[in-house]
Amino acid sequence: MVSIGIIAWNEEAGIGAMLESVFRQTLFAELVRRGKHCEILCVTNGCTDRTPEVVAEIFSRQSREHPDAANFSCRVINVTQRGKINAWNQFVHAFSARDAKYLFLMDADISIHPRETLWNMVETLEKNREASVSVDLPCKDIASKKRKTFWDRVSLGASQMTSSASAQLCGQLYCIRSEVARNIYLPRDLCACDDGFIKALVCTDSLTHQVWPWRIVAAPNAAHTFEAYVSPKGVLKNQKRQMIGQTIVHLLIDTHLNKLSHSQRLQLADTISHKEKADPDWLKRLISQHIRRTRFWWRLYPGLLSHRFQRLKSLGGFKRIACLPAALAGFFLALVSSFLAYRSLKKGATDYWPRAERAGLKDFELKRAGSDA
Repeated sequence: MVSIGIIAWNEEAGIGAMLESVFRQTLFAELVRRGKHCEILCVTNGCTDRTPEVVAEIFSRQSREHPDAANFSCRVINVTQRGKINAWNQFVHAFSARDAKYLFLMDADISIHPRETLWNMVETLEKNREASVSVDLPCKDIASKKRKTFWDRVSLGASQMTSSASAQLCGQLYCIRSEVARNIYLPRDLCACDDGFIKALVCTDSLTHQVWPWRIVAAPNAAHTFEAYVSPKGVLKNQKRQMIGQTIVHLLIDTHLNKLSHSQRLQLADTISHKEKADPDWLKRLISQHIRRTRFWWRLYPGLLSHRFQRLKSLGGFKRIACLPAALAGFFLALVSSFLAYRSLKKGATDYWPRAERAGLKDFELKRAGSDA
């Protein structure tokens, strides 16, 4: 059985197109042929618009009209507490079916393509027993623009450098073995970079050995599109969020959880969950202590300024030249955003989720729908 978890916050305007891209997937027909069942759960969290109602209407229509409706079930679960972290924990540990073999986690503001994407991700895990997570190719909507601005090219260059590293996990869409997911519990103050935290635990089997990058495998012919930040203000806000998240991941993985006993790491989800209940502010104290020890804001975590140039070195000659402007722009952007992140963390603020514009992705969906017609 496959369980799909869609995490949504105030996506009334765009979630319809996203869900249509889900229901166009061949996954459902493939499961029917194998006599398997699928559930689709949309976990709406802290919504103040009509997202739950819109999703419920679409689920009701698809349950009546979809050719494979007999083999899937749909449900909207409205969580009053806002936040992806809590929604992730609730889906993995409470809402998803206990007999599900694979769990999909996906954001509600993406578009999935090609139609074989989800099935290829499942099949990748079926064929590769050593892999714990299958991923697709994240595509920025601006990649299809004919006339790209300077900031578009910088953004795309940064993506090229990111994709050059091994074991990449994009939190917007991935498929994970249920037994692996259920030994992960996201601390409530993790903020951004939940994917960085999950990646670290997946590639080390909950910190029980060195990094094994082959635990994360890219599925063939699988991709999704998301809207890129391209305005200087939007990019800066997103980078600030990433800096906060990566600082917290560094504290958890490199300085705290790796000191747990082997038995505690084997039961890491229970360990963290119990710690949260017994001491809700434990992570905030770790962050506060780290900020007091950190003299300069560009030293929030190792490699904050240098990792872009390390990625640049791994590229071939032409790509290295093409991505140099992105690396230089990223360096100066990191200086500014790390200062903003440092200032926020010093005030004890970790819940920072800037809202992205959605018009660009709507335009992309309209163009793609026209080309498919």
